[in-house]
Amino acid sequence: MQPFLAAIYWNVNPIIAHIGPLTLRWYGLFFMLPFILGTFILTHIYRSERVSPQWVDVITIYMLIGTIVGARLGHMLFYDLDALIADPMVVFRIWQGGLASHGATIGILFACWLFARNNKFDYLWVLDRIVIVVALGGACIRTGNLMNSEIVGKPTDVPWAFIFPRDTEHLIQGVAVPRHPTQIYEALFCIFLLVLLYSMWNRTKERTPRGQLFGLFVVLLFTQRFLGEYLKENQVAFENGHLFNQGQLLSIPLVFIGLWVLWRAGKDPQNPHGYAPRDLGKKGDQQPAIGTATS
Repeated sequence: MQPFLAAIYWNVNPIIAHIGPLTLRWYGLFFMLPFILGTFILTHIYRSERVSPQWVDVITIYMLIGTIVGARLGHMLFYDLDALIADPMVVFRIWQGGLASHGATIGILFACWLFARNNKFDYLWVLDRIVIVVALGGACIRTGNLMNSEIVGKPTDVPWAFIFPRDTEHLIQGVAVPRHPTQIYEALFCIFLLVLLYSMWNRTKERTPRGQLFGLFVVLLFTQRFLGEYLKENQVAFENGHLFNQGQLLSIPLVFIGLWVLWRAGKDPQNPHGYAPRDLGKKGDQQPAIGTATS
């Protein structure tokens, strides 16, 4: 019984309040928080590199749409394909739950590519800066998962274990047992990435090797995701009994992509740092676009 006595009993209501027909949830708050806080971070980054902060509002819209669409489609395609085939309209019922971080990653990559193409930014320049904000987003989303008592860890007797009585899918003999708070593990790791990436950017700013921050972010994040899955309960039944679960399988190619980008970072002699419209300040600060917009 000692683990039960030592564990943290987490029984937080995921609903903040009901306002008429609207239901305010902690997850929704933490989902939107990085889009709000991220604008301040990105504005500082853009101003520091003489890029007009007006672009922050534009890329935030791209990011918001890309994240929501990618996360929802990713969940349906990667984890609930049968439901999507049976009723394609289910993809629009986002209030029923079901968002996948790997799908959000793909959506963000596509959204940033569209933004770069449409506004004459270098693609990797955009990604190198946006991953700082994405790291903040990862921390917020995992905090939202904690408030929902979802994506729980496997049973453990560590003194910082959490008991999730609201998680009725993983009861053992009808009892909620102490589990790894994997949501907190991942949130803290994302905060570490935020500090690391911002510190690296702050040292080099416009001289940041093209692709360095993005490549490092992808390698570290999805390596942690791959290893962290060993502490989590599988999210869907079809993952049971397999060597790797769906989250791990989806993480492997992203790690290799990150390694490839990291290996090539800053090595293009014609475009070692990427480019962006230097449209803040004097007219002479404007720099012509060089190289290509994609890599």
